[in-house]
Amino acid sequence: MQNRIMKKIILVPLLFASLLVFAQEKMITKSGIITFDASFPSYDEVKGTNIGATVVLNPETGEIASLVLMKGFHFEIALMEEHFNENYMETDRYPKAIFRGQIEAFDRKTLTSNPKDFVMNGKLEIHGKAKDISVIAKISKVGPRVVLNTSFSVNTSDFSIPIPTLIQYKLASKVNIQLAAVLITDYK
Repeated sequence: MQNRIMKKIILVPLLFASLLVFAQEKMITKSGIITFDASFPSYDEVKGTNIGATVVLNPETGEIASLVLMKGFHFEIALMEEHFNENYMETDRYPKAIFRGQIEAFDRKTLTSNPKDFVMNGKLEIHGKAKDISVIAKISKVGPRVVLNTSFSVNTSDFSIPIPTLIQYKLASKVNIQLAAVLITDYK
């Protein structure tokens, strides 16, 4: 009996220590900022911002993923937000946008406070449709944090986002997207 208890006392800390050694480090934020702009010159600004994007980076492999809840986008004009959610993005049916990809040649050890350009390749899923994309991300290191900024465009037609003929002249079919994220180490 005492022998079994002693084995458990030794085995449990060893198991816990081995889990810590083999746990993969990841860097994360749950407050990434995504802004999209579908404005057309000389009409009302069609711009939404979401300050709750989750971004996860595996700094050892360069794998990166991001998730944003579509209802988290806010607009200056409440009616635009309502139309965005109900008519265009159908957020009850498609509640989130997801990006999964890889940062090419990513090496955290080479990062400095001066942003360096990296190519991010991956699959962007919006409105139930997925598309391969390749974008340039500016990545730097500020203390223990990794700062990531990127800007790119997508076509609404690539994601089957309907734009009624009646307002086509007010809404750009090419949408500019910006992401800013400050990632911190998370050992969970």
